[in-house]
Amino acid sequence: MKIRDLFAETYFALAINKGRSGLTILGIVIGIASVIAMIAIGQGAQSSIESNIQSIGSNLILVMPGFQRGVGAQVLSGRGSAQTLTRADADAIKKEVSLIKNIAPEISRRYQITAKGKNTNTQVVGTVPEYSAVRNIQVETGNFLTDSQINSNAKVAVLGPTTKEDLFGADVNPIAQIIRINKIEFKIIGITKSKGGSGFSNQDDMIFVPFATAQRFLAGDNYVTTISVEAQDQQSMAAIQQQITNLMLERHNISNPQMADFNVLNQSDIVAAATSVTGIFTILLASIAGISLLVGGIGIMNMMLTNVTERTREIGLRKAIGGKRRDISLQFLTESVMLTFLGGVFGIIFGWLLAFGVKSFFGITTQISSSPIALAFGVSAGIGIIFGYYPARRAAKLNPIEALRYE
Repeated sequence: MKIRDLFAETYFALAINKGRSGLTILGIVIGIASVIAMIAIGQGAQSSIESNIQSIGSNLILVMPGFQRGVGAQVLSGRGSAQTLTRADADAIKKEVSLIKNIAPEISRRYQITAKGKNTNTQVVGTVPEYSAVRNIQVETGNFLTDSQINSNAKVAVLGPTTKEDLFGADVNPIAQIIRINKIEFKIIGITKSKGGSGFSNQDDMIFVPFATAQRFLAGDNYVTTISVEAQDQQSMAAIQQQITNLMLERHNISNPQMADFNVLNQSDIVAAATSVTGIFTILLASIAGISLLVGGIGIMNMMLTNVTERTREIGLRKAIGGKRRDISLQFLTESVMLTFLGGVFGIIFGWLLAFGVKSFFGITTQISSSPIALAFGVSAGIGIIFGYYPARRAAKLNPIEALRYE
């Protein structure tokens, strides 16, 4: 059979039952579109998380408190919320660990903030001037914290743009105005530039106050929440991480590293862990969406089996005039692949529009790459072959005499 004749026969066979063919194609369209949209959402989430992690600083190492596990304890709980780090630990790291560019201890807690009848609940970070360099924070209006303000326990505050808008609105310049943090008055001296982000770690929704002021008037203790360390370059991060670990074990009199009451986290490790989690999330979404592809494939098989039954006499006539099994099989297999091919094309278009719609109307970051499109298209072609093989084989094996007698 000539290729041109094969495609002509395929077109006429599918065009005879436009409604049935359209519904069958629709199943593949929904499956392909779902897979592409779900992968786009998963990859967008991964990209967004990586971007947020990278935005908190460059070459960053975080020293965080942990919970020391006692003898016989099986569960390690409270990690990150315990009080095991002090300002003295930060000073020791700055003095004894080499290849450090900047270091910034911080006390971070959420408080109720009020100003001129408005209020919000946000993160208040007590820190030092080096924090702006470590965490890549730039001031848009006013100034950041200074050493003199740290030493004098000054009650001053630098607001993130989101916090500023919540308390004063978008068009008001709040410099020199007063806010109350935990009922204590603070004077605003600066507004930071927007970095983007969301959730509890959104750096646009924070207030920065002097470290000593936060210790004395807000926290009421000498413990720190996090010690942020900026390495000189990416190559030195692993060495600095090991030096900090050894120093902290020595300072806290801990001989077994598994019993450490602190965590030293490398920014690269955080990114890798987040990537792993979002990767699993993407696979899960794609797997769920892939079920609809399987259903679409079953729909194709059902349609092709129906076609074989309806065209039994046609198959018998073709065999009677010399048609070969290979030709009959190829005819029905081509029809099946053509259905999935059309479904794949429209599914890719619909999937791209769906991902774009999710991003535009719901604000969810999506990212479409060529690999999931190629994968979805390849899967659709494979479904056409796999689910079309049995009906094609059944048509090819029909006995021509019995087929001609079929009513």
